[in-house]
Amino acid sequence: MIRVRSLALALSAMLLMSTVAACGSGGDDAPENVSAEAAALGTLTPGVIKVAVQPYAPYTSVQGGSIVGLDGDILGHVAKKLGLKVQPEVTDFAGMLAGVQSRRVDITVGGVAWSADRQKQGLFTDPPYYSPPAMAVRSGKTYRTVGDLEGLDLGTVEGYVWVKSIQAVPGAKLHAYPDANGVFDDLGAGRVDVGFLDPLIIIAAQKQRPDLKIDTEYLTPPTAAQVKAEPAYAYFQPYQTGFYLPKQATKLERAVSEQIDAMYENGEMAKLVRKYGGDPKQFLVPAADVATARRGVDRPQDWTPPSIAE
Repeated sequence: MIRVRSLALALSAMLLMSTVAACGSGGDDAPENVSAEAAALGTLTPGVIKVAVQPYAPYTSVQGGSIVGLDGDILGHVAKKLGLKVQPEVTDFAGMLAGVQSRRVDITVGGVAWSADRQKQGLFTDPPYYSPPAMAVRSGKTYRTVGDLEGLDLGTVEGYVWVKSIQAVPGAKLHAYPDANGVFDDLGAGRVDVGFLDPLIIIAAQKQRPDLKIDTEYLTPPTAAQVKAEPAYAYFQPYQTGFYLPKQATKLERAVSEQIDAMYENGEMAKLVRKYGGDPKQFLVPAADVATARRGVDRPQDWTPPSIAE
């Protein structure tokens, strides 16, 4: 866990230093000794993997030209195995997706949810982890089901998958913010009832900003019947994340996915999830619909998502 005095101060500082962080990562020149295997992966610069990230601790942060956090550590492990030098480029979430879809970067990481729409414009790796439906709520408040959310003020970050889900809740009002700080600030001030964010973000904010007086709750996933009646509710279920790449990067996607799968098998993925306060059984065991969502879409019909033993 990255120790900072305040999540808000940390994120603001990172945004101000984004240009410095990107420039301090080694430039566009390829490393002097690039293996044939690394060069064959087809990255924009041989031997270098250009990564679009946003300041989103403890998933992604840039420190000293390196990406740290859960996704940063996973990618760092993968890149080392593939003989690639990681070069971060700091942006916001919309910029992350746009950078991939226009092929200005090789990959983006940091809690990016797989969706059928996004995969039409890019490639997703196998899931590095699965994210349970976490909610930030004011201390003393309890919301368990989708029905409990009706008529409430619900917040999330612009472009996140929960936007569609929130818009489908009867009587609920969507509050969309540029980053997680806005969600937490308004939640603490009472302008928002519930914030939908990735679970490690909420856990970190609880520790770093006790003045907000917020708790972490997990939404009871809507039933299959509820999702059938309102498809947007699917994003209130546990979702699979992925590293996101340009459509042209087929060799790189396969190589990264192979390394991700190996990390499940050798225990490295569980080790990293624990490092950031997560429960491997929550993060590394797929829900039943993960496989069916991707089979015949961007995976073969016999694809099995990676998992640790329960």
